[in-house]
Amino acid sequence: MTRSLTLAALVAPAVLLGGCAAMNNINNEVSTYGAWPAERKPASFVFERLPSQQAHPERQQMLEDAALGALTGAGFAPAADAKDAEYLMQLGARVALDDPWFDPDPMFWRGGLRYGGAYGYGRGYGRWGRSPWGPGWGMGYGYGYGYGSSASFERDVTLLIRDHKTGALLYEARASNSGPSAAIDRLLPLMFRAALQDFPAASPEPHTVTVPLSITQ
Repeated sequence: MTRSLTLAALVAPAVLLGGCAAMNNINNEVSTYGAWPAERKPASFVFERLPSQQAHPERQQMLEDAALGALTGAGFAPAADAKDAEYLMQLGARVALDDPWFDPDPMFWRGGLRYGGAYGYGRGYGRWGRSPWGPGWGMGYGYGYGYGSSASFERDVTLLIRDHKTGALLYEARASNSGPSAAIDRLLPLMFRAALQDFPAASPEPHTVTVPLSITQ
C-alpha cells in the first residue's frame, strides 16, 4: 500500500465520494482509546501545532476548523486565553492510495499521528520531518502512471486530547473511510464527528459509525 497523501485535495463531485457513503450517509471505521477519568469533564481547550504544522498554517487551520464542531458537540469550548485552557487538542489527517505497487512505509505506520498531502493519482512520493510520536508527518506529491476507476483511497483523521498542564494523553480517537476519490476537505467535519461519537467511552475495536452527509460545522 502506498503512502501518497493529501489534505487539501480538490473537491470532487459528491458521486466521487462513494465507496464510503450510501445515499445521504457516510460510514466511518472508528477506534477510540483512553480511560477518560470519571471526574474530568469537557472544558476549555486550545489546539496545539507541531513545528511541521506551523510551517503550513493554512492546512492546519483547515483541520482545526473542521474539528471544531465535533469538539463543541462533545462539550468542549475554545479557551478565551490559551494559558487558561484545560486541554490540548492535536489533530492529524491523511489520504493514502491503496496500491500494492509500494511496500508500506514505516513513516506512516498506523499507530502514529500523521499528516500529509498529495495530489493526483500518480506514483510519486515524498516526505519531510518526523513526529515526536515515532512515525511521522510527511508530505508527498505524486504524478505519473495514471490509475483507472479501480483506484481506492483510504481517508483518515486522528484527534488526541491531552491535559494542558501535564501533557498526559487522555483520549485518542480515529476515524477512516475509503472510496475512489482523494478529496477529503468536505469530509473532515463528518469524520471528526464520527471519531468523537463514542466520547468519553473508549471502544478500541474498530466499529462503524454512520454520519449524515448533511451535517456541517
